[in-house]
Amino acid sequence: MLAPQVPQMASNEGVVDAARAAFGDAILDVKDHVGEITLTVRREEIASVLKILRDTRELEYQQLMEIAGVDYPDRPERFEVVYHLLSLTKNRRIRVKVATDEETPVPSVTHLWPVAGWLEREVFDMYGVGFSGNPDLRRILTDYGFEGFPQRKDFPLTGHIELRYSEAEKRVVYEPVQLPQDFRTFDFLMPWEGPEYVLPGDEKAEPASAAPPPVPKVTEKPADTGAGKPTDVEATKQARKRRVAKAKSEVSKKPRGRKP
Repeated sequence: MLAPQVPQMASNEGVVDAARAAFGDAILDVKDHVGEITLTVRREEIASVLKILRDTRELEYQQLMEIAGVDYPDRPERFEVVYHLLSLTKNRRIRVKVATDEETPVPSVTHLWPVAGWLEREVFDMYGVGFSGNPDLRRILTDYGFEGFPQRKDFPLTGHIELRYSEAEKRVVYEPVQLPQDFRTFDFLMPWEGPEYVLPGDEKAEPASAAPPPVPKVTEKPADTGAGKPTDVEATKQARKRRVAKAKSEVSKKPRGRKP
């Protein structure tokens, strides 16, 4: 049996050294873990770094696969923009990261890969990260008039606005989010015994121990079952016999024989 054909992947040996020699002070951190190389570079140098990774013979990461965003609210520069590159000739990948805040834009790389236009718009739409030099930086995933950036950690799960179709106006209308009730804390440990706290509005209700126990419903006589009056069994039998005899007599009176 022939072994399955697996595409050969070039080793990452020498990539880190080549990157350090090519980028110099533009590199802030390098990680090589489980066969994956991650470069953290200066924000203002991202375009030149990616161009060198694409065009340098020893590197040759020709294709931009993805641009992703990450939010770390506790950091001064809370956002990371992550670029994933693929080498078509050596069949290996590399990850490049830059950090930024809510106000400082990241240089666009649409002049290196046109597909970066849409990928940068996704990061802008989800996180609010700006990209200087992007010719068409608009929202791409959310609806028109959307407020906020849904992938940020401080974005509420319910959002800020909701939409519905209005029969009166015959169009989709936007309204502030209104919750039908407040979120309640339920006791999931012993649900059959009931919660030990009092829900808002139930302060005046009598405690369960003070309420009289429910009286079970019993059926001591036929009238308690909801049925009708008892029938005369013997009269029912006689009536059935009369109906049967009448039916037999009618059958015997019918003429027999073949039709002419």
